[in-house]
Amino acid sequence: MPLTHIVVLALIQGITEFLPVSSSAHLILPSQLLGWEDQGLHFDVAVHIGTLLAVIFYYLSDLVKIGTYTIESVVKRRNTPASRVGWYIVIATIPAGLCGLFFESYVSSVARSMELIAYTTIGFGLLLGLASYCNRKLCWRTIVSIQGERPDSLRRMTLQQAVIIGFAQALALIPGTSRSGITLTAGLFLGLRPEAAARFSFLLSIPIILASGLLEGIKLLDSPAGADPIEMLMGAVIAFVTAICVIHLFMKYISKSGMGIFVLYRLVLGGFLLYMVYA
Repeated sequence: MPLTHIVVLALIQGITEFLPVSSSAHLILPSQLLGWEDQGLHFDVAVHIGTLLAVIFYYLSDLVKIGTYTIESVVKRRNTPASRVGWYIVIATIPAGLCGLFFESYVSSVARSMELIAYTTIGFGLLLGLASYCNRKLCWRTIVSIQGERPDSLRRMTLQQAVIIGFAQALALIPGTSRSGITLTAGLFLGLRPEAAARFSFLLSIPIILASGLLEGIKLLDSPAGADPIEMLMGAVIAFVTAICVIHLFMKYISKSGMGIFVLYRLVLGGFLLYMVYA
C-alpha cells in the first residue's frame, strides 16, 4: 500500500472513531473519490488496535480504579460509585454485543450503501443537534455542578440511563450512525452533562472496539495473506497518536461549545454523499 494511503486511512480512523461524525461515512470517501483499492482486513485490524490502545491509555487511571472497585464489589459485596460505573459499562455493552453477533453479517452485506450512509449521517446528525439543544436550553440537566465534582463525573449516573445508552449504542451497527454520536445523543437526551456523556461513551467504546478487533483478528488468522507488518505498525501508531489528540481536544471543546459544529459537519457530509449518489 502506498505511504499516502497508509497515512490518510490511519488519520481517518484515528479522527472519526471517537468524534460523532460517522467513521463509515468517511472510510468510503477514498475509494469513491480517489479510486483507492480496499486497504484489506489486516490494516483494519491494525488501526482498530491503535484506537483501542489510545482510549485505554487516555483513561488508564480511570480504568484501573473502575476495574479495581468493580472486582472488589464482587469479592467484598461493597458497591462504590466507581464499581457502579464498571457494572454500567458491562451492562450497556450487552445490547450492542448481541446485535453485532446476530445482525453484523446481514448489515455488512446489505446495508453498506452510500445512499444509506448519507441519509443516516444526516438523520442522526439532526438527532444529535436536537439532543444538544434540549440538554442546553431546556434545562434537562442540573446546570450548577456540585462543588468539587468534575464536569465529566459519572457519580450520579443511573442504571436506567446506562441501559438506554447501551441500546442506543446497538444502533451504531447501522452504517453512518456513528457509535460515539448515538451514545452521546442518548446521554444528552437523558440529562447527562456533555462531558459526562462523552466520557461514558469513550469508556463504553473499549469493550466494543476490543470485541470488533478480536473478531477481525480471527478472520485474519484464516487468511493472513497480504499482511504487511510495517504497514500495520505504521497505521496503528498513526491512529493511536491521532485518537489521543482527538479525545483530549474533543473533551475540552464540548465543555464550552457543544455539538453544533459536528451537527453542521454531518449535514454537509451527508449532503455531499447524496450529491455523489444522484449526480
